[in-house]
Amino acid sequence: MTLSRVTPFHVTLLCLTPLWSCSGDRSGSPTCGMAQLIGPSLIQDRLRQVPFVLTVAPRGLPGTLPIRVVGTREQNTVLVSYTKGALTMEHQGAGFPAGSVSDTTAYAVLVVDDSTQRAQGVLIYESRRPPEGYPSIGALSGDGRTIPLYGVRVDWAGVSNPKCPLLGAPPAGSPSSAQ
Repeated sequence: MTLSRVTPFHVTLLCLTPLWSCSGDRSGSPTCGMAQLIGPSLIQDRLRQVPFVLTVAPRGLPGTLPIRVVGTREQNTVLVSYTKGALTMEHQGAGFPAGSVSDTTAYAVLVVDDSTQRAQGVLIYESRRPPEGYPSIGALSGDGRTIPLYGVRVDWAGVSNPKCPLLGAPPAGSPSSAQ
């Protein structure tokens, strides 16, 4: 299109295109793609800061929570239960880390909003686990395997964009109390 052929229609279309790209389903946008990488990285970094690490499993969690393997778009759920006082979660659906996962990789993190004390969900990381002796709050099982579950408090609004949420909609049910 040459400059001499620019019409008011073209100008209007050019001005509205950015607005359309910011509305509706943005899950495939570059911004959401970056948010899906940066959010988990910030959460993993917070797990290295002792004051934010949960040392005991929160009580009052809903029966299910959203779960996602970091770096994937598929979200599933976990069933939440307590066995002999320990928090146990069971992965539902496809996408649990591959059977080649060794004893030093793959772990799960229960993410709790530090302002509301509400559990937002669980992220599975396929990277080197925290060192032995790090405070685990339970276990996550799926596909016949079990991986350790850690917990961390984060500023949820700072790590998850509501327009392209890291763990979908907030879990329904009563707020949890992270101890």
